[in-house]
Amino acid sequence: MTIQEFKQQAKNLLTNSPSAALDIEIFLSHFLGLSKTQILMKAKEEIPAEKLTILEDALTRRQSGLPVAYITGHKEFYGYDYFVTPSVLIPKPDTEILVENAVNFLYEKINANPDRILTVCDMCTGSGCIALSVLKSLYEIKKVPLERLPKFTLVDISAPALEIARKNAENLLGNSENGGNTKLLERVRFIQSNLFEQLPYQFDAVLTNPPYVPASLTDEILKDGRSEPRLALDGDITITGDHSESDDGLEIIRNLMPQLGEHIAPGGFFLMETGEYNMRGAENLSYRAGFRNSQVFEDLEDQERVLYGEK
Repeated sequence: MTIQEFKQQAKNLLTNSPSAALDIEIFLSHFLGLSKTQILMKAKEEIPAEKLTILEDALTRRQSGLPVAYITGHKEFYGYDYFVTPSVLIPKPDTEILVENAVNFLYEKINANPDRILTVCDMCTGSGCIALSVLKSLYEIKKVPLERLPKFTLVDISAPALEIARKNAENLLGNSENGGNTKLLERVRFIQSNLFEQLPYQFDAVLTNPPYVPASLTDEILKDGRSEPRLALDGDITITGDHSESDDGLEIIRNLMPQLGEHIAPGGFFLMETGEYNMRGAENLSYRAGFRNSQVFEDLEDQERVLYGEK
């Protein structure tokens, strides 16, 4: 079967995908190691039998609803390549809004505190995409000297998620082919914890994308077979891991916000992603926890997505 024939077959099979053409291009690029231009130039070339088997398996899995990122094991986020599995939430473009603001706020804070090293916590880190993107950007884009970079603590309740975060840190920070430097790895550590349970100290900043989807909406979302971890989506879980009586996606944030008040140092700040449907509820919780000067940043679709608060 030629590449052109495969593309046509795949198009006929992926009728339920909203991005069939892009899915097919990603599969061909990833499994055949071809650029977009090469895919076009080699359209009439035969696909090796062993590669065709892999591609057809990818199509079958995509038909079931499994996201492309879980099939290839990779997802680009903030210009960096992240390894992902169903143990972690797939990084979303809207979360880049949090990263962009974190880079800017931290850069200002680094310059305002020349005599000390800042500490940053990435709570509910998942793949590590927030903390690692911020650290890489401060080093590569803002040109912060390595010795002045903040120290990051990546936290998650899930051990498998932390393993993915560690793998991404080693690849992005320690791999010289990716512009890494082993000294960058010294700026990160990983802790398994139920929110701040295992962290008896304060940070200059906390970045977090906690589960914030209402339980009923989580049920609907997961019906399509996407296989993303419910643990990373459902915001209506209590601190003990039980289902709460609420259905507003704020139960975890109700537990997290007072802890942020305790674990962010005076003069520090937090940036939190949440839903447009519960942003104002999260903002009210932040005021109750003692935070001031809140700001709300909108995502790519002009929906309220990221909350900022100062202590």
